[in-house]
Amino acid sequence: MNALEIEDISKKFGDFYAVRKLSFKIPQGSIYGLLGPNGAGKTTTIRMAMNIIIPDEGSIRILNQKMDEAMKERIGYLPEDRGLYPKMKVGELLLFLAEIKGLKGTKARGEIDFWLKRFDLSEWKNKKVEELSRGMQQKLQFIVTVIHKPELIILDEPFGGLDPVNTKLLKDIMLEMKDMGGTIIFSTHRMEQVEMICDNICLINKAERVLEGNLSQIKKQYGKNTVVLDYEGDADFIQDFPEVEKIDDYGKFMEIRLKELTDPKALLPKLVGKVGINKFEIREPTLNAIFIDKVGVKNEKDTVSH
Repeated sequence: MNALEIEDISKKFGDFYAVRKLSFKIPQGSIYGLLGPNGAGKTTTIRMAMNIIIPDEGSIRILNQKMDEAMKERIGYLPEDRGLYPKMKVGELLLFLAEIKGLKGTKARGEIDFWLKRFDLSEWKNKKVEELSRGMQQKLQFIVTVIHKPELIILDEPFGGLDPVNTKLLKDIMLEMKDMGGTIIFSTHRMEQVEMICDNICLINKAERVLEGNLSQIKKQYGKNTVVLDYEGDADFIQDFPEVEKIDDYGKFMEIRLKELTDPKALLPKLVGKVGINKFEIREPTLNAIFIDKVGVKNEKDTVSH
């Protein structure tokens, strides 16, 4: 059974299409990345799936049925616009929201203590929410989302405000939930997060799907014609090589896509002595490079955060 099935949904605001004829299916027990630059239509799609806004056309099925109020108890949803009660104490807030989601008494308190310890927030249990940093509040929001052990978890930009340590912790928890049979959908424009944990992806740009499927298979389709170069010095001359199709240059780090039938190893001798080489690796293109290629953005900094 699929956890989510979206078929030909569209949504217009006035004359503007936020989402146009979008379709994809998400199998249960997987992590699915809903990707795209800011304004592509990711959040609108999630809000339609959650029945917050209604599509103008198309159909949506969650856990093999249409969304209703009872269904929401089986889903954990972390919205893009966060909302916590700043004057409430952390423990009281979690207990209040856990009870709303059907957890009572000892069971609710046990889950609260477990998650606070997992996210290193135990000492903040009796502090007001407004005393927490942005990153701490983000962790608190995640606890609220998953405390009732939902079958399907939908996260809109879940890594915002987290430092690298807590980003890794959240990714580890997401993988654990998948191993236990859970399904996670998350939207992001940060490709490096997706590449580490997603099974399948859907890339949306300007309201329409431009790429969808298994992440490993998508990368294989591009072939091992990409050279990753960690370098020192001036490497502008590389773009003049006839075998080079495209370069994404990040300063000291470069992804070089070569033309078909080009042997990547033949590039190395042409670099020796002209640029300092810290790393020369032949591999499939990164999702970041595929993203830029499909979206057609010239300036990577406008679309992808690191």
